[in-house]
Amino acid sequence: MFVYTVKWNKKTALLIILIAALVICALILLIGALKGSGSGARVSNTQERVEYLESLGWEIQPESEIERSVVIPREFSEIYSAYNQLQLAQGYDLSKYCGLNVNVYTYSILNYKGYTGHVVAEVYVYNSEIVGGDVHSLELDGFMHGLKAK
Repeated sequence: MFVYTVKWNKKTALLIILIAALVICALILLIGALKGSGSGARVSNTQERVEYLESLGWEIQPESEIERSVVIPREFSEIYSAYNQLQLAQGYDLSKYCGLNVNVYTYSILNYKGYTGHVVAEVYVYNSEIVGGDVHSLELDGFMHGLKAK
């Protein structure tokens, strides 16, 4: 049998508190990383984003890419809440990214059936991971739906 005794003093107490704080910080960082991860594909360039959209059934014009940076609002308006419902229905959740900058990539779709107007796909990317997106027409009386081809 092995018995180990520790003399309890200020130095030992401080060391134990410091180790406990480090463990708690590591757990918080790990949980934050897991929470921040989206359910989307990893994409780091135009080709990978186009391949992702093509895997969903879209024919994309890569040269049409438009990139912009947006901040997901800290508090959702009614419109943004409705948009997030669309995201939730396809396995994404923009509320995980409140207050963060995400890149939005827009591409022209060439094979949208039954509609003659201009249709685009938008992909929301955070840290090279797709975290949301939609397909919509650019006309005023248009439409919007999830990323999968209909």
